[in-house]
Amino acid sequence: MAGPSETTSASSNERDPESHSTVRNVVLVVLDTARAKSSGPETTPALTRLAEEGTTFDNAFAAAPWTLPSHASMFTGTYPSEHGTHGGHTYLDAELRTLPEAFSDAGYETIGVSNNTWITEEFGFHRGFDDLRKGWQYIQSDADMGAVVRGEDLREKLQATRDRLFDGNPLVNAANILYSEVFQPAGDDGADRSTTWIANWLADRDDDEPFFLFCNFIEPHVEYDPPREYAERFLPAGASYDDATAIRQDPRAFDCEEYELTDREFALLRGLYRAELAYVDEQLGTLRAALEDAGTWAETLFVVCGDHGEHIGEHGFFGHQYNLYDTLIEVPLVCHGGPFTDGGRRDDLVQLLDLPETVLDAAGVDDSELRDQGSGRSLHPRSTAEPREAVFAEYVAPQPSIDRLEARFGELPDHVYEYDRRLRTARTRKYKYVRGDDGSERLHDLRTDPNERTDLSEREPERVRALRDRLEEQFEPLEDAGETDAVEMREGTKERLADLGYL
Repeated sequence: MAGPSETTSASSNERDPESHSTVRNVVLVVLDTARAKSSGPETTPALTRLAEEGTTFDNAFAAAPWTLPSHASMFTGTYPSEHGTHGGHTYLDAELRTLPEAFSDAGYETIGVSNNTWITEEFGFHRGFDDLRKGWQYIQSDADMGAVVRGEDLREKLQATRDRLFDGNPLVNAANILYSEVFQPAGDDGADRSTTWIANWLADRDDDEPFFLFCNFIEPHVEYDPPREYAERFLPAGASYDDATAIRQDPRAFDCEEYELTDREFALLRGLYRAELAYVDEQLGTLRAALEDAGTWAETLFVVCGDHGEHIGEHGFFGHQYNLYDTLIEVPLVCHGGPFTDGGRRDDLVQLLDLPETVLDAAGVDDSELRDQGSGRSLHPRSTAEPREAVFAEYVAPQPSIDRLEARFGELPDHVYEYDRRLRTARTRKYKYVRGDDGSERLHDLRTDPNERTDLSEREPERVRALRDRLEEQFEPLEDAGETDAVEMREGTKERLADLGYL
């Protein structure tokens, strides 16, 4: 296996044997729930600056519409039906080679800071990391004090403290409660703590080793609760911060018609969401400054992407489950450093599962096991990989399942039962085709119908047939995903995921 200073080998015809690496370190930052349509100079100026200096991918797509399978694809270079990590199997299997493992075995220090509960050791994402930290915790602990933070009033907070304080080390738990309740910045969900920890780590580390750093910032995720000063920049005219933050944010309850949201309320929620993007973008700028202060910026490949998008009223949905509209799978993607400095804009169709091949090429690391298992294509400017004619995405199993929804809400509206299906999409520059294992099909002409409102499947049967064939060439025939080996979660994990709208 090549070391970090060696050039990438040409073990396949998709890599240029003449390409050389000028990259020593790799940083992969995921802005959780950042959708492409809401990113730009107004909401994400730090990302925009990074894009102007590096390379922007204007047509980047996730392989799945939610965190767990999307990260699994980014880490392994495989589609959800290949890595098998989804709502019915919530664990990244050990048989799969991961990006952190490739860098660890190549002699890199590997550090992860995750602020999303799914991307933790509990769900198999720790492999290859020297340290995978829970960014929202002041002191690392298996016990999650989130129930205290979520308490609606002092009584609930005190009750949660009594229930959880002795779940593990009470001193550590007390410190985490104190940080969350007193010292954590208002509207912050771990980003400030994460960037501070990373800056200190960069300042103190032995720089003889190159490093691979992964960081997930979760602020744009439900619940949207940005700091007041950010919210006031993006709320509609005449709207107050208190009115906006008082709106109920419970995507699964909305799906099941337990409550309704008006157009005005969705407009306020979109303002809060944009404010969350602006806040986390500032943290992205802080992370860049920490790399510059540590003297490592010039030799670092810095990759920033969303893992999936978000519906905030579009198509009648709230959150990011049960469908494959572009609102959920089109994401921002920017690379800076090495071969991606002053690279301009690229409009070719790319996928997040292309990142393993891409960063290995840029860093000059060869890992045949990771490369061979994946479906990715290197985005390195000197790669000889054929451009994609289509991108693909999958929704393998509902999350939460229909059974869980029934357990929470009782009898469900008829339309919710339609979500109990497996979906796949093939998307070209012009057409978007979606097929379900229930026999459903949709076809959209994206040039005349970018918002995917008009189904052309009955009018263009030949086009449907061609895209259906393309899906079947890419994947095995659609069949029931089933529920296999879902992880039995810790109680604190269940509560945190419920707070994020997953359960």
